[in-house]
Amino acid sequence: MTGLSVEILAADPVEPITSAGHAQLGIAVLAGIAVIVLLITKFKLHAFLALTIGSLALGAFAGAPLDKAIASFSAGLGSTVAGVGVLIALGAILGKLLADSGGADQIVDTILEKAGGRSMPWAMVLIASVIGLPLFFEVGIVLLIPVVLMVAKRGNYSLMRIGVPALAGLSVMHGLIPPHPGPLVAIDAVKANLGVTLALGILVAIPTVIIAGPLFSKYAARWVDVPAPEKMIPQRASEDLEKRPGFGVTIATVLLPVVLMLAKALVDIVVDDPGNTVQRVFDVIGSPLIALLAAVLVALFTLGRAAGFTKDRLSSTVEKSLAPIAGILLIVGAGGGFKQTLIDSGVGAMILDISEDWSIPALLLAWLIAVAIRLATGSATVATISAAGLVAPLAADMSTAHASLLVLAIGAGSLFFSHVNDAGFWLVKEYFGLSVGQTLKTWSVMETIISVVAGGLVLLLSLII
Repeated sequence: MTGLSVEILAADPVEPITSAGHAQLGIAVLAGIAVIVLLITKFKLHAFLALTIGSLALGAFAGAPLDKAIASFSAGLGSTVAGVGVLIALGAILGKLLADSGGADQIVDTILEKAGGRSMPWAMVLIASVIGLPLFFEVGIVLLIPVVLMVAKRGNYSLMRIGVPALAGLSVMHGLIPPHPGPLVAIDAVKANLGVTLALGILVAIPTVIIAGPLFSKYAARWVDVPAPEKMIPQRASEDLEKRPGFGVTIATVLLPVVLMLAKALVDIVVDDPGNTVQRVFDVIGSPLIALLAAVLVALFTLGRAAGFTKDRLSSTVEKSLAPIAGILLIVGAGGGFKQTLIDSGVGAMILDISEDWSIPALLLAWLIAVAIRLATGSATVATISAAGLVAPLAADMSTAHASLLVLAIGAGSLFFSHVNDAGFWLVKEYFGLSVGQTLKTWSVMETIISVVAGGLVLLLSLII
């Protein structure tokens, strides 16, 4: 029983744009990716424009008629945005409500009250993992950095001992756990079961975040011993609020979509009867759209109203949450267009042939491709979307569990060694007041540990299940 995959509104099928040979296709892929990398790194062009131009360049290098390349790109962009656009918007609304209502601060303060001394890095990784579920990585950093800096300063902790676990928690959620954009798009591309992917993702995420967070932070603190920069401690969201939501109700609201999606996966396994009323009900309430929509509607009351927000304030909060995600939606959409161009040009079939000829395990190949694109473009989301498009044919004969593991292998590879072409690298550098070398020794190494450990765990699970 495969369950229901994430469904998208597919455009009319686009016929293959070219029948070029493997050598020409290989050159076309490298040239297309090189164009994207050059435009992003050298000319500082927005990733949406770079992906659009790179997709057309890929089609041209593959010898495809321009009109067919445009059709493939447009179809991929449309279907991707149709599939995950609403989910990204709902996630942004939930994250904004969590931040503005003081709910995030309530989670942080409550956990920190219970933690101290050696348990503080573990508390930070727990905070980041919970808050990171509904938030985009960049939003999570902006939200958590003030807490990290204040804890390091007031408790006289090493900044890296506190900061690395927080960053690890956010990064693992971003790369492996739906409803983040990258995993969602990969789930759709390989037609994986969302609930199973979520369950296996949590299974992989827990040991990964422990190793890359609290354990690695001991060494990071020795390598880079810097104080918390005073100038980077901004005002917290809840400082101007008279009241804020309670800890229990905030946690319940944040975890609601995850619980609903996991419940659907569990019912699919236990009942295994598409005609069963219970399974049909859970197929609906456990779908990403309904699960996130339910969480947002609940959050309007449990977070917004609990913080004393008026109807106008709630409306304003929702409106303000949508504007910043325009760029994310465009990048994800263009990444889907690039993915579709790859597929229609025959690159997916080429990868399938190569994997058979070279006897490379599909999961390892997926991880390596994601690593290569991540190193080249600097974007975990672009790496995930592009790699998913390339390896999608490999999932055709896979079991439900292995298709989900393929998604996780891609997500793990997409986090490998963040460096100077990644916006997250500079965000961490500036907030923590580090040099480029110090950021490489802490943040970049941490990202690599996450990628390697998660990739290794995925391969290990593939031998067991």
